[in-house]
Amino acid sequence: MNNRTNQIGFSQRVRLEWLEVTANLVLAGNGKSAVNEALQELLKDKVSIGGEAVRGNREKIITILMKVWLKSPPGLEALRVDGLELLKRVPRPDRMAVHWGMVMAVYPFWASVAGHAGRFLKLQGSAAAAHIQRRMREQYGERETVSRAARRVLRSFIDWDVLRETGAKGVYNQGLSLSIEDPSIASWLIEASLRARSNGCAPLKELVESTGLFPFRIKHLAAESLLAASGRLELLRHGLDDELVMLRTEGKTR
Repeated sequence: MNNRTNQIGFSQRVRLEWLEVTANLVLAGNGKSAVNEALQELLKDKVSIGGEAVRGNREKIITILMKVWLKSPPGLEALRVDGLELLKRVPRPDRMAVHWGMVMAVYPFWASVAGHAGRFLKLQGSAAAAHIQRRMREQYGERETVSRAARRVLRSFIDWDVLRETGAKGVYNQGLSLSIEDPSIASWLIEASLRARSNGCAPLKELVESTGLFPFRIKHLAAESLLAASGRLELLRHGLDDELVMLRTEGKTR
């Protein structure tokens, strides 16, 4: 579908509250220059303190924040707009799910790290950074940049409190586990998950139970509710229990 699934992109430790600030700035009608200026001020005493490098860590974090909520890649604009609308009305605990979904759609690398972490948590009850990094290198190539980026994504998960450190170094347990009962959020999250995949389709059951969404428990979602909540998804049925969800072809109508 696109080459985002082959890129790392997300290589910094990013706090949830920074995404909140960014989204609020965009919702307030601020443009690129104003958002950049506000984020520079926000991060000046938190990241690359005293640093003036053109592409230092602070600049890279700001690029990530703005790419998520201000200048999304082609094909994600409608998802971004709907995500911002959700942020305006959903309760605070559910806002994390919206930020998570938009990050994974813009940066499939995040979704991949989450998928491996969630799989280890499901199978073993814990997830070791070394095991996740090995899986990421198998997927993205044997490069130190892959391991380093995976480490920073995992640290972001800890900052977001969806992973928690154990007594063993580099081994994590499940943190927050949030129930998603609003069909519009669930449908939007499922679309975000599909946008992070190279083929843009998957069985509904697999999407609802996706390890890439390990911090969230999506309430049973009937296919009809899913389609009613989103005009960008369509369903292909192969039987009573075999429902394939896919992204609707652009320009196609029901």
